[in-house]
Amino acid sequence: MTGEVEVFLDETPGETRGVILRDGRFDRLILHYDDDLPQNRLGARSIGRVTRVEPGLRGAFIDLGAGDPAGFLPWKGQPPRVGEKVEVVVVAEPRENKGPALRRLGAGQGEVRLLSAGPAVAQHLAQLAPGIEVQTGVEAIRAGIEAAEAALASREILSDYGLDIAVQRTRALIAVDIDHAGGRGREQANRAGLSHAARLIRLKSWGGLVAIDLAGVNHDGAVVGRMARDAFAEEPEAAIGPVSRFGLLQLSLPWRRTPVEERLASPMARRAAPVRHLALRLLEDRGLARATLYVSPAALPAVAPLVGRLGPRAMAAADPALIADAFRIEGV
Repeated sequence: MTGEVEVFLDETPGETRGVILRDGRFDRLILHYDDDLPQNRLGARSIGRVTRVEPGLRGAFIDLGAGDPAGFLPWKGQPPRVGEKVEVVVVAEPRENKGPALRRLGAGQGEVRLLSAGPAVAQHLAQLAPGIEVQTGVEAIRAGIEAAEAALASREILSDYGLDIAVQRTRALIAVDIDHAGGRGREQANRAGLSHAARLIRLKSWGGLVAIDLAGVNHDGAVVGRMARDAFAEEPEAAIGPVSRFGLLQLSLPWRRTPVEERLASPMARRAAPVRHLALRLLEDRGLARATLYVSPAALPAVAPLVGRLGPRAMAAADPALIADAFRIEGV
């Protein structure tokens, strides 16, 4: 990983966030939750059982012991048999009601079970940014909050290049629009636009077909291809297609993680959000004897155990005037 890199780890009760900041911009956001099924995490190894074979999909559905949806295992050559045990590893986490994508490691023996959990957030950070000191505490909490906001944004302005970049995902593909308002040359603008589009896609944990509307038309395909390969160099399985005469570049990226927007909308993420702000308040003002997090009566039973893990200075209480995910914090 090149450029000036900072790494943050925030272990708020209920949720762990890992953040990588590169050259002052958020590059990665890794989210783990206490209620995640360990069998479904990226890198988890399990003994699974084939429950259904789908010749039309050239794949089989695998029971990992985690309930529905089952994992999906593509196959080549001889198809597996229903009831067969296989050793598999998760290569793409669940998304949009689909189970994890799997890769076969070999034949399986014994009961369906988890052999080894996938790497923890701290391990992922060490793999992505080796040798970089991990920051925790106040700065890590702030970085986690800001990284989530950046990951949910659909536009970014790069004033130095006169660029307005929009990145949006539909059911079919990721659409990227690189709008150049002038300033630096078109090639420089497209190079910067591709680099930042790749970063935003990484930050959002997206994969699939990508269609990029470059600035201008009648591009040199070889030059654009090199720029695209440089921009997406961190993904070795990226497949770069040709650029059309209308300035449209297509490429394909593998899925790895559950999309960030899906993770942040989960029930545990919503429960952990106010707890993170309470933890930040306690760290920022160590002179407080205690701080109380007020949430709606409906939210209190789920939030209170998480608050309890912050220590004796943290309290949780219900406020009937608050609804849904609203909260407030009072310190004394």
